[in-house]
Amino acid sequence: MALLQLIYAPNPIFSAKAEPVSKVDSEIQKLIDDMFDTMEFEKAVGIGANMVGVLKRVIVVNLKPDGVDQKYCMVNPEIIWKSDETQTHEEASICFPAISAQITRPKAIKVEYLDYDGKPQTLEAQDFLATVIQHEMDYLDGVIYLDHLSKLKRDSLLKKMNKYIKLHPPHIHSASCNH
Repeated sequence: MALLQLIYAPNPIFSAKAEPVSKVDSEIQKLIDDMFDTMEFEKAVGIGANMVGVLKRVIVVNLKPDGVDQKYCMVNPEIIWKSDETQTHEEASICFPAISAQITRPKAIKVEYLDYDGKPQTLEAQDFLATVIQHEMDYLDGVIYLDHLSKLKRDSLLKKMNKYIKLHPPHIHSASCNH
């Protein structure tokens, strides 16, 4: 298991656009494996590469319905269709601790991407899976879920998060970690 260091807000990487991956090779596969390890360790349902300091267009998702792995790794994901019907979910991020917000997004999407082996795939996702994929893909475009809120609401949540971080500094992985 290889854990990557999470990047915590505020950090300019969250407004940076990730670069497309030119080829899914062993380096990208290792990044994917390490992102899955980090996501599982952090008890998250998804991670965009920006969240671990890598500006590459890669996301990983595992919702674990009924405790069973349902893993997706998406390289260069692109949403090619969105439903007009929307849904609202409470969204949060492991990189923005102690805050969450109700975010409205399309209820269903169709996404094209390259899989772990570099093969083109198309996935139709709906409900919570669609929300998670859109949330993680936003990171790749320099957008965070808080950007979907009014400036007043966003600023209020960021103030709350910064207060929390002062009282509970995030864990920084080091050689002395026991995991």
